[in-house]
Amino acid sequence: MRRVISIQSQVVHGHVGNSAAVFPMQARGIDVAAVPTTLLSNHPHYPTMYGRVLEPGLVADLLQGVEDRGWIDSGAILLTGYLGSVAVADVVVDFIARAQRRNPNLTYVCDPVMGDDDLGIFAAAGLPEIFRDRLVPIASVITPNQFELELLTGKKARSVAALREAARALSANGTGAVIVTGVVLDDTPSGLVETVLCLADTLHRVPNPRLPIRPSGTGDLFAALLVAELCDGNSLAASIHAASQEILAILQRTYLTGSNEMVIIAQEVCTRTAGQT
Repeated sequence: MRRVISIQSQVVHGHVGNSAAVFPMQARGIDVAAVPTTLLSNHPHYPTMYGRVLEPGLVADLLQGVEDRGWIDSGAILLTGYLGSVAVADVVVDFIARAQRRNPNLTYVCDPVMGDDDLGIFAAAGLPEIFRDRLVPIASVITPNQFELELLTGKKARSVAALREAARALSANGTGAVIVTGVVLDDTPSGLVETVLCLADTLHRVPNPRLPIRPSGTGDLFAALLVAELCDGNSLAASIHAASQEILAILQRTYLTGSNEMVIIAQEVCTRTAGQT
C-alpha cells in the first residue's frame, strides 16, 4: 500500500519537517501518518520562536496509536527526520525496532537532521551519536547532507574518493543506500550543487544550479519527494533525479517571489483552485 509513517518536527508557520513533507506526499496520492517530535511556531531562524520539543511519553503514545491502527503492517515506508531530544529519539528507536521485527519488508528512510556547513551542529547533545550508532545502521536509505555525512563518519568528504570512502564506511556498519545532498566536491563545477547516490563503489551524481537563497527545510522536502518516488516503484537513481528536479523548480519559484519560505505550491495551481471554488 502507498502509506508512509513520517516522524519529524512540525511548525505552524513555514515549511520544515512534516510541515514541508506531508503535503507533497499526499498530493501524490500517498496516505501519510504524520507523527510530530516538536510543535513550534516556526523554525529557529526567526527573531522569535514558541512551542517546544514534545514529551517522549506523548510521542510514544502517538506511535502506539499508529501501531494499533495497523500502519506498521500496511505501511510501505517509514521516514524519520528531526527528533528534537535524546529522550524522543530513544522512543523512536524502540518503535523502529518493533516495526522492523513486525514487518521486515518495511523500508526505513533516515534523514539524520543534525546540522549544515553554515549552521554547524544544531541537534541536541547526544543526538548525533544516536543517529550514528542506532538509527543509520538499521536504515534502508539515509539522506544526510554533506556536513552530516562527515559528522556521521568523522571523515572529510570533499572529493570523489573521500565521499566514496565515507559512504563505504557507513555501508560497512549495515546502512543501505547513502544519498548525500548539498554536495560540493573539488571537481564540482562552479555554480552547481550536487545530490549524490552512493551504491557500493558507484556514485550517481545529479547536479543542479545553486541559487542565491537559503530557505530552511529543503532537506526535509527532498526526503519526502524521494519517498514519493520510491512509493511509485522507481529506482533510487531515477528517484533522486526526479526529486532533485522538483526541488529545483520549487527553489526557482521561491527565488522569483522573494519568499523567505519555500513556495511549495505553484501559483498556477493556487489560481486554478481558486477559480474552481
